[in-house]
Amino acid sequence: MTDPAAFLRQLFDRAVEVADPMRSLGGFLPEKPPGRVLVIGAGKASARMAEAVEAAWGPCEGLVITRYGYGRPCRGIEIVEAAHPVPDAAGAQATGRMLALLHGLKEDDFVLALISGGASALLCAPSAGLTLEEKQAVNAALLASGAPISAMNTVRKHLSRVKGGQLAAAAFPARMLALMISDVPGDDPAFIGSGPTVGDASTPEEAAMILDRWKVPVPASARAALVRSGVVPPGDPRLTRTENVIYAAPAQSLAAAAALARDRCDVRLLGDRLEGEAREVARDQARLALDVAQSLKPGDRPVLLLSGGELTVTRTGDGIGGPNAEFCLSLAIALAAHPRIHAIACDTDGVDGAAEVAGAIIGPETLAAAAFAGLEPQESLARNDSHSFFAAIGAQVIPGPTLTNVNDFRAILVLPPGA
Repeated sequence: MTDPAAFLRQLFDRAVEVADPMRSLGGFLPEKPPGRVLVIGAGKASARMAEAVEAAWGPCEGLVITRYGYGRPCRGIEIVEAAHPVPDAAGAQATGRMLALLHGLKEDDFVLALISGGASALLCAPSAGLTLEEKQAVNAALLASGAPISAMNTVRKHLSRVKGGQLAAAAFPARMLALMISDVPGDDPAFIGSGPTVGDASTPEEAAMILDRWKVPVPASARAALVRSGVVPPGDPRLTRTENVIYAAPAQSLAAAAALARDRCDVRLLGDRLEGEAREVARDQARLALDVAQSLKPGDRPVLLLSGGELTVTRTGDGIGGPNAEFCLSLAIALAAHPRIHAIACDTDGVDGAAEVAGAIIGPETLAAAAFAGLEPQESLARNDSHSFFAAIGAQVIPGPTLTNVNDFRAILVLPPGA
């Protein structure tokens, strides 16, 4: 294979392309209902989703909140850009306006909700007694804790006036269809964007236990707000007129990348719902890749190891990084410059952590390039400084806003001897 890095980037681009709402959403839209139709939404893909809706239905009334830089031109739907992964005043104000739009809807009205990853931060309506600044502190602490996304979203639901089914309840008695792009392991709609249109059976006590287990420092007001949780239980009558549909998920993007690769490689799917500490998962996959490399003989086909899911980083250092770049850094260290192994790890939304970087590409030359740049890989890993590491050696993947989000994409390419 003449250019393994270009091949891996091609696979990532294919995974993103398949999840583009302009390609995938139209087939799940019903005919535009008669009467009043209101389009709402939030997430890193939501503006692109809104654009796809208007391509099918024409101009619509509505309001969608997306990440800064992820806005799209819509003819009727208002697009508001706000902060992610820590919410800001723009998101809070837009969420208040969205709730006002839903107030007083009638039984004959129809609401289309467009939900994708990122909605947890972009839909921001702190519980009574909790300020925006305190909500921001809770979000930042959760992101640094290493807790899995399901645990983080459980806490977020109980500190919100919009998550955990509360957005759907606010629209009742109108009929609602929620179209979702999944970015969570297992594709549970209750955890996509913290489930604003999905009932939730968790309790405030469970949310408090998560804070304790992951040692998340939160203001006393947050603990007090848990008791006033407004999360809507699954059997609540206000949810009976809401239908939730996941129309795009990580498995579809991995399958598309695998189909593209099969002419040139033997593909092994490691799963689309991996979770865990990024550096530890990297070490596990490095051992697997090394075993594969040892088993290959001259003339064998290359082997491609594909996986998805959502890894986490327990932040202990002062560097700039994200789970995909940290995965790549840990993987490069564990592979020890093996001459026949290359890899890519990127977030399909184009943002790894809070940086405008999707991830990185590594290969046999990575550690030598780091040494030439005066970098010590173990030190960079200890400082959670993976983005700075890969920026210094020119190995970052920076696609810009991808306008979609089906979570992490990881591919490890193992070449046979002599390839």
